[in-house]
Amino acid sequence: MKGKIIKSVAGVYTVISEDDQSYTLKPKGIFRYHGINPKVGDNVDFNDASITMIEERKNSFVRPQIANVDNAILVSSLKRPDLSYELLDRFLINIEEANVQPIIVITKCDLASLVELNDMKEKMAYYSQYYPVFLSSINGIQEIDKFNSLIKGKINVVSGQTGVGKSFLLNYLSPSLKLLTQDISEALGRGKTTTRETSLFDINGTFIADTPGFSSLEYDSIKPTDLKEYYPEFVALLNECRYHQCLHINEPGCIIKEKVMKGEILKSRYASYLKIYDEIKNKKPFYKKEI
Repeated sequence: MKGKIIKSVAGVYTVISEDDQSYTLKPKGIFRYHGINPKVGDNVDFNDASITMIEERKNSFVRPQIANVDNAILVSSLKRPDLSYELLDRFLINIEEANVQPIIVITKCDLASLVELNDMKEKMAYYSQYYPVFLSSINGIQEIDKFNSLIKGKINVVSGQTGVGKSFLLNYLSPSLKLLTQDISEALGRGKTTTRETSLFDINGTFIADTPGFSSLEYDSIKPTDLKEYYPEFVALLNECRYHQCLHINEPGCIIKEKVMKGEILKSRYASYLKIYDEIKNKKPFYKKEI
């Protein structure tokens, strides 16, 4: 039989068959022997006893453990926790490296002051040149019809920092899910994790994955010289720098640095690029096998 993994808990997988029947299975022992880890989103062959084969993936995430994703709905809160543009950029790099379409959703807009709201809208107008951007509040997502048209019939992963409102967003899209939500910790100033495992929900023919929140990102497979390829505004100006392999750091005649000075490229975007570049360049090699 053929099906799709929709949930993973402690090495046990829930598989939905092509005729919408649910099965709770473990993978064949040979998977562990070869170091192969089934993931939510995998298309598989299975029998009544176990998962027998994993079909070729079009992409795969390590954190969270999910595969074959079309869109990554990147959720960031404007307040509580406060919006970090550096963290937003880090998530975008992580998503684009996996060849997945990012969709940005800024939540908790109703908690911000007018000054904070206007500042965010100005910056998001810049991001919206390269990514779909949606604003959300206690009343739900603005332009919901446009949002639904982007995710309909696809596998979507909801991701972002802990406590930004990912489960709240899923409950808004499908109230029947009734996922647990919590506020952030006032003492620690960060979100309390409410999602403990990765699950793939079928919402009227659209698959959406809720994933455990995480707050750190690493770039083990990105070379420092390739980082610029994950900034679409840099790629668009590729042929305008004096040097073909310009890193946009110390080279004279760099169009990127010129546009940063003119305010045509967000200074925060460029600052995140420089910081991440240094992190990747100075990081010690780390070798691992991930299948």
